[in-house]
Amino acid sequence: MKHVFEALVEVTRGNIAEAIHFGSVVVCNNRGEVLFNLGDPELVTYLRSTAKPLQVLALMENPASQIFQFTDEEIAIMCASHSGTDRHVAVLEALQKKLHISQDDLQCGLHLPFDRITSHQIIRGEAQNSSLRHNCSGKHSGMLALAGILAAPKENYLDPTSPAQQLILQTCGEMFDYPAAKFEMGVDGCSAPVFAVPMRNAARAYATLCQPDLLTEQRAGACQRITHAMMTHPFLVAGPERFDTALMEALPGKVIAKTGAEGFFGVGIMPNMLYPHSPAMGIMVKISDGDLKDRARSIVLVTLLRHLGLLNPENHALLTDYDNRNITNWRNIPVGEIRASAQLKQALKAWKIGPGA
Repeated sequence: MKHVFEALVEVTRGNIAEAIHFGSVVVCNNRGEVLFNLGDPELVTYLRSTAKPLQVLALMENPASQIFQFTDEEIAIMCASHSGTDRHVAVLEALQKKLHISQDDLQCGLHLPFDRITSHQIIRGEAQNSSLRHNCSGKHSGMLALAGILAAPKENYLDPTSPAQQLILQTCGEMFDYPAAKFEMGVDGCSAPVFAVPMRNAARAYATLCQPDLLTEQRAGACQRITHAMMTHPFLVAGPERFDTALMEALPGKVIAKTGAEGFFGVGIMPNMLYPHSPAMGIMVKISDGDLKDRARSIVLVTLLRHLGLLNPENHALLTDYDNRNITNWRNIPVGEIRASAQLKQALKAWKIGPGA
C-alpha cells in the first residue's frame, strides 16, 4: 500500500520518540525516472520558493536579456530567498539600476529580514527596512525585467494572465514535463503566482537544470548560467545561518540547493559527482507539518547525501548544525535527539549507488 507521507525524522526524549515529522522525498534523473522515494513521488504540492531557479529561466534564455549583461551575483539574487543583509541589498540596488526600476516597483510587500542581526538593527532604529530586504525581491526584480523585455506594463507583472507570468509558467511546465495547464495555482506569500506539481516532476526539473543535455542549446546555456551563479554565490541565494548556503558552501560546485516555505526543499546534484559519468539528480523533500522550525528537511537531506557518498568528515563538519543532533533543555543538559527515522535509514540501505546499480 502506497502512503502519501512516511516517517522521515523523529524527535526523542529518553528512550521513546516523542514527535515524528512525516513527509515525502523523491530523487529523479533528468528523464524523470525515480531513483529513490519514500512517500508518494506523485504527490502534488507547491514548490513555493524552491521554484525560483526555474522561474528565472524564462528571462535568462531570452536573447533580449543579453543587453543587461547579468553578473553571476545578479543571477544568484534572482534565484534567492535571501536574508536581507546589506550585501544582498547592494547587489539588488546595482541590479535595479541596470534594469531602470526601483524598489517602488516591487509588489512583494515588506517583512523584517531573515538575518537576525540585520533585523535587530532595524528594530533598534540603526538600519532602515525596505522592500529590497524582502526575501523575494530578487525574483520580483527578474520578473519586472522579463515584463520589460516583453513590452508589458510593469504595473501588473504579477497577474497570472500577464505576458511575463504566462511565459514563466510555460517554461516551467516544459522543465517539469508537466503542462502548465495542469498546474494547481495559488498565490505565494510575496503575491506572485505559485504552482503545485507532482514531486517527481519537480525533481526532474532540478536534475535537468544540473544536466541540461536534453534541451536546446539556448535553454541549456541558460540552465548552466543559473546553476553556476548559485554555486558561485551561495551566500546570495540565502545567507548566514541558512541551510541552502551552508550546503552549497560545504559541497562547492557539486550541488544547488533552494528552500521553499511549508516544509519544501530542493537539491540538484551535478553530473559526475558520485562516480564517473554519474547522472545529475534532482531531490525534492516535503515535510507534511510545514517544518516551521526548519529542523527536519536538513536532516533528511544530509542523511541522503551521506548515503550517496558526497559527505566526508571534512565537509560534514560544516553541516553538523543541520544533521542529527542532541536536544538540550534550558540548562543545556541533553534530553533527547532529533534524527533521521529508522524507516528512512532502512529505505536508503536498499538503494544501491554506482554504475549498473
